Amino acid sequence: MSNRGANTESTRDELRSEQEFVDGLYARVDALRGDTEHSVTDALAQGSTPMQARLERDVLVAERSGFLAALNAVDGSLCFGRIDLTSGVTHHIGRIGLRADDAERTPMLIDWRAEVARPFYLATGHTTMGLRRRRHISTDGRHVTGLHDEILDLGDETRTGYEDPSGDAVLLAALDSARTGRMNDIVQTIQAEQDEIIRAPHRGVLVVEGGPGTGKTAVALHRAAYLLYEHRELLAKRAVLIVGPNPAFLGYIGEVLPSLGETGVLLATVGELFPGLKATAADTVRAATVKGRAEMADVLAAVVRDRQGLPDPVIAIEHDRDILMLDAGLVSMARERTREAKLPHNVAREHFEGHILNTLTEMVAERIGTDPYDGSNLLDPSDITQIRDDLAENREVWAAIDQLWPRVTPRRLVADFLAAPEGYVSEADAEAVRRPVTRAWTTADVPLLDEAAELLGEDDRVARAQAERERSSQVAYAQGVLDVSYASRTYEFEDLDAEDSEVLSAHDIIDAERFAERHEEDDLRSAAERAAADRTWAFGHIIVDEAQELSPMAWRLLMRRSPTRSMTLVGDPAQTAEPGGVGSWEDILAPYVQDRWEHARLGVNYRTPTEIMDLAAAVVRAERSDFEPPRSVRSTGVRPWVRAVDGGGPADLAGAVEKAVGELAPVEGRLAVIAPRELHGELAARLDGVEAGAEPDLTRDVVLLDPRQAKGLEFDSVLVVEPGAFGTSDLYVALTRATQRVGVLHQGELPVALAAVGT
Repeated sequence: MSNRGANTESTRDELRSEQEFVDGLYARVDALRGDTEHSVTDALAQGSTPMQARLERDVLVAERSGFLAALNAVDGSLCFGRIDLTSGVTHHIGRIGLRADDAERTPMLIDWRAEVARPFYLATGHTTMGLRRRRHISTDGRHVTGLHDEILDLGDETRTGYEDPSGDAVLLAALDSARTGRMNDIVQTIQAEQDEIIRAPHRGVLVVEGGPGTGKTAVALHRAAYLLYEHRELLAKRAVLIVGPNPAFLGYIGEVLPSLGETGVLLATVGELFPGLKATAADTVRAATVKGRAEMADVLAAVVRDRQGLPDPVIAIEHDRDILMLDAGLVSMARERTREAKLPHNVAREHFEGHILNTLTEMVAERIGTDPYDGSNLLDPSDITQIRDDLAENREVWAAIDQLWPRVTPRRLVADFLAAPEGYVSEADAEAVRRPVTRAWTTADVPLLDEAAELLGEDDRVARAQAERERSSQVAYAQGVLDVSYASRTYEFEDLDAEDSEVLSAHDIIDAERFAERHEEDDLRSAAERAAADRTWAFGHIIVDEAQELSPMAWRLLMRRSPTRSMTLVGDPAQTAEPGGVGSWEDILAPYVQDRWEHARLGVNYRTPTEIMDLAAAVVRAERSDFEPPRSVRSTGVRPWVRAVDGGGPADLAGAVEKAVGELAPVEGRLAVIAPRELHGELAARLDGVEAGAEPDLTRDVVLLDPRQAKGLEFDSVLVVEPGAFGTSDLYVALTRATQRVGVLHQGELPVALAAVGT
């Protein structure tokens, strides 16, 4: 806490005044919660079963609408700032907005996303935006622990004793604080360049590019919260999708939006975007690259077309003690007519069925209905219809149709292709992607499944028939209820005179169909929950982190989820590590929006100290001499170290890692050991409490990762093991995860940029 002028009565009064305000805020929050609890208790006390059912539904809807959930999520950190205007007006700024319980509904706390709060982030001594003072308020739970004031109107001589001349105390305190294994929101320290991106218009595609530590992920998450605030009606219905590179990353960022009062956002990896499936297996680099190519869309289209077969040479169908022969010529004609409709395979099947039935009907009609003397047709239209109906009851007819134009699921199509890819891709690519049908799905498979689902479509005739049967059953039940009600009422009032008998009954005001509609079960799932279960869902906005890593096939999947092309793409081409990644923004977006996209760049590194950033930049410059890293805002005075490990065996390296972890772990915060995946088993066995796995627990004091798992994460200390095994991009990522210190251990050859660094 800035403490100039401390121990004065005015200083104590300032702190006491803010504490009283915060106490008033929480009194209001407690009242809101209490009102809800009392409403529930009072309604339940009425003891009506229908009332209870409606109440439970309404409470659930209220909880899912987010306000009570938002109150709970931000509890303990509601208010973080205050702006004092030259006009004498004062506004307190917080994570959500709150109003007083008075007739005017007076604002008590201004949501940080409101336009009136923007000067808190943008005002400077040169552009005061009408402010004379900006105050940062630090809290621990509901207790105010510190104040930091910035004087913007230099003509105002009033002082509180909490002045911070640099205005950076809160930012630097946040940067130097120990990490917890979970990302914190930056709402209290949003910088001007970040604010511009957060509040940018949401229509179209916005690319946010920034090097390590520039806060691009945090900016994207705060942008999601801002868009949900600014366009609540639209986005609450369509939901916002945030796509991350791996499950560990999603766990790392998972608490940010709830802390900002937003709980209705879907977070997912690409491997989780096919409903009912979660990718758990891993591909080889070669296999993932092949599967991610844009040409795979044409490959799968060819696989689908090959499912639309021809007889070899004919299919014989027994019908009414006769044999009907379907040859390749007849079926080919039906197939081409069906393809002309340009419908997905399963949807088009209904057309194919019609063409085959018509062809067989013509055969039968010609055989039994032709006059043997003059060749005229003896059958009338009703006879033709009867023949067609009879054929439609023949199981052999449907067996032939199933053989020639089978119903296919996306999983079956892709699994069969991967089991036997020969003939669709090159011999080398086929060898890379071939796998048993029973093997688990990988992340690279999910875009293939999505592509297959688009090509196949869904024949919903069975589902529609089932729904209609259920609907008829509900209407019949409702009619029975009304009939019982009517009979009971008739008996009750049979002795009343004519005037009294005019009282309306249920039969008079509602019919069975409307009665059934009123009792249909409401879908109480949030928009995000419904979107997760619906492959065809169109999201209101999509945010993609580490966007440069996604393959062309993954982009096809995501673009289907965003027909309006309302997206925020976050990444850094310098950190592209996946061989199948597109990398270039132009290459990613040109097929979908041409050049109609906006580009913003974050150039300030808030995470990585200068000493570490200089070393990481040297690694990239060894390959790209023109590389310019983001500018670090701070220096710790602690330089990275590089040590060679004596001995040549894995056990020697593991022992050295164990010793180095013992040196670094006592330092406050969290330590990441970033090593090649093939060393993880040996290292995990030597490090107490450390596990090797695809989804590490980032809340542990020490975690073991490879560079791909570390993308987007940050730790207080990082130990890089065998950097020579990493590519340039992976090593750049590994070195830039630390906020305080970095060490390097190696047995193998060092990259040139690291060779000059001493112990």
